[in-house]
Amino acid sequence: MGDHVQRRIQKDQKILGKNCAGIYHIGSTSVKNMPAKPIIDIMPVVKDLSLVDAHNKEFETLGYECRGEFGIPGRRFYAKGGDNRTHHIHIFELGNEKDTLRHIAVRDYLSSHPDTAAEYAALKKKLAEEFPYDNDGYCDGKEEYMKSLEEKSLRWQAKQNH
Repeated sequence: MGDHVQRRIQKDQKILGKNCAGIYHIGSTSVKNMPAKPIIDIMPVVKDLSLVDAHNKEFETLGYECRGEFGIPGRRFYAKGGDNRTHHIHIFELGNEKDTLRHIAVRDYLSSHPDTAAEYAALKKKLAEEFPYDNDGYCDGKEEYMKSLEEKSLRWQAKQNH
């Protein structure tokens, strides 16, 4: 993990304080040697999600836009950088294993399966070229692939843990 990511994690831990149960680097930038947009995805896991909104001003001071659940119930999402996003923070509650485990499983699966990581990177590159100014189109284009990848990753992770 790079120094930049480590500093980001430390700042998030400081803001969330004792409510923070852990913080994970997720997304394409967390997979070694995988081509990715330069957007760092961080996933703090907190003991009580209802306490997170009280920290919105602190995240705003660091340049983040607070977007609430932003399409995923049980999440708090923060984005930094406006149209040229540089960071995403996805905060979930400790008991929300459905969302936390899928992010970690995909990261670990891609790290352990370079062929799949290359396939996913190629899809993302194609979609970025096809939808350079349409983030919704980009996300829609990879939705089915991601569902399949998440299922495969969760099955793989379950086998690793037994």
